[in-house]
Amino acid sequence: MTDNHPVNATNANMHPSVIRELLAQDNAALAAVIREVSAEYGLTPDKGFSVADTTLDCLSEVYQAEGSQYWVIEYQGKVVGGAGIAPLAENDGVCELQKMYFARTIRGKGMAKAITRQCIEFAQQQGYQSMYLETTAILVEALGLYEKLGFIHCEHLGETGHDACEIAMIKTL
Repeated sequence: MTDNHPVNATNANMHPSVIRELLAQDNAALAAVIREVSAEYGLTPDKGFSVADTTLDCLSEVYQAEGSQYWVIEYQGKVVGGAGIAPLAENDGVCELQKMYFARTIRGKGMAKAITRQCIEFAQQQGYQSMYLETTAILVEALGLYEKLGFIHCEHLGETGHDACEIAMIKTL
């Protein structure tokens, strides 16, 4: 865990949002967002997407590990999305951007960029040299964001368990 403080973000199209560290009491709301967004895009548990992860209901425990952190976006008192990073197994100096999901209420408001920057900053502070991610072509908006933030397409690294994610990307930090 880090000592990062909540980040307030506003935009002309929305009320203030807060990016803050995931807490245990956020687990159920975050899992619900991930399941809802996954269903919306047809990312079903039987196909190897992160919605199938057995740890989905206890993510606050997962991100207690060293070199890991997860942030949520709170909007109008509700958890409406989030993203995190963790070390990529068997790849020294590489972290993985993980479980980046956002409810419809905050999409297109700049929050994905803000939370990804939070993840990048943390990764740099932790001494990672690269940030890796896996995604799918179905998530067109996410692909555009990753490219704008300097991620480039690469070969798959390691065994993440998300074999349905056909696109791998990496960014030098």
